[in-house]
Amino acid sequence: MKRILHRTLMTIFLVFVVGFAFWGWNLTRSDGKSGTLETITIGYQAGDPVDVARIHGDFKRKMKAKGYKIVFKEFQNGAAEMEAMSSGTIDYARVGDTPPVSAISQGHKVTLVAAGSSKANGSGIVVGKNSGITSLKQLKGKTIAYTSNTSSQYMVLKAIKKAGLSTSDVKLKDMSQSAASVAFAKGKIDAWANWDPYTAQAEINYGARMLVNGQQLNVNNRDYLISSAYAQEHTDVNKLVVKYLGQDMTWANNHKSKLITLMVKALKLKRSIVAKMVNRRSYAMGSVTKSEIKEEQSIANLFYEQGVTKKQITIKKVNNSN
Repeated sequence: MKRILHRTLMTIFLVFVVGFAFWGWNLTRSDGKSGTLETITIGYQAGDPVDVARIHGDFKRKMKAKGYKIVFKEFQNGAAEMEAMSSGTIDYARVGDTPPVSAISQGHKVTLVAAGSSKANGSGIVVGKNSGITSLKQLKGKTIAYTSNTSSQYMVLKAIKKAGLSTSDVKLKDMSQSAASVAFAKGKIDAWANWDPYTAQAEINYGARMLVNGQQLNVNNRDYLISSAYAQEHTDVNKLVVKYLGQDMTWANNHKSKLITLMVKALKLKRSIVAKMVNRRSYAMGSVTKSEIKEEQSIANLFYEQGVTKKQITIKKVNNSN
């Protein structure tokens, strides 16, 4: 009897040990179905592709199913995102075409993980409705606001060059988007280089006119998903992020009316502003191509030529996308 009891207790004990071990393994594995999730923090800006994915919700659910908890962190511009990435606050960032160039020239490691579509039609230089400015040449002697180390700085330099002017012919004012918005509304600046939704807000709220857009300046202001060391150490995660963001972008292109409704609520902007922003662009997210590397190189060349950066860089040497 004692032997039977002993065997029974041993069997129960072994079952308990095996069950506990399995539970412990199940708790730590990253399949997203149970246990802890690995956190990934992604920086974004209002209305950009990552924001679209955040609002839609599918991206976060799909990543969770693979064992990852997605945390979204909003920034006002790409320059701020680059600072956060340098400090390790975020793992990925959705930025425009210029912040990576500035960061690389400053010695930061940047991995171009994915490239998106152009925002050329919603990016450009806006002027007040009563400014009387109808051509780029008329910017001479005028005050132009921009944000350094962002695509707005690149647009200004391209516009000045196209007009046959130099930076000494205009008054350039480096301002944050919020400060520039107030200054523009009060007529304290003559022109403002920016992108959607800020340009759409200026056009609808203040009656501003788009003096020149990115398409006319050959400035795509393309979406990029970038990272630093994190992407180099997590190539499997890169593939998932790009795949699922790409799927959300396909959804966005096919459901613009629904997207506008969701973004109006999330961004707390007028429907007319959001509709203008969404309808004048398309969405995409995929692998970085040679053409996009060439675009980045053209920015690097102009910045070096104009003395914005002190070091000539070659983008292809630092592109580590998968």
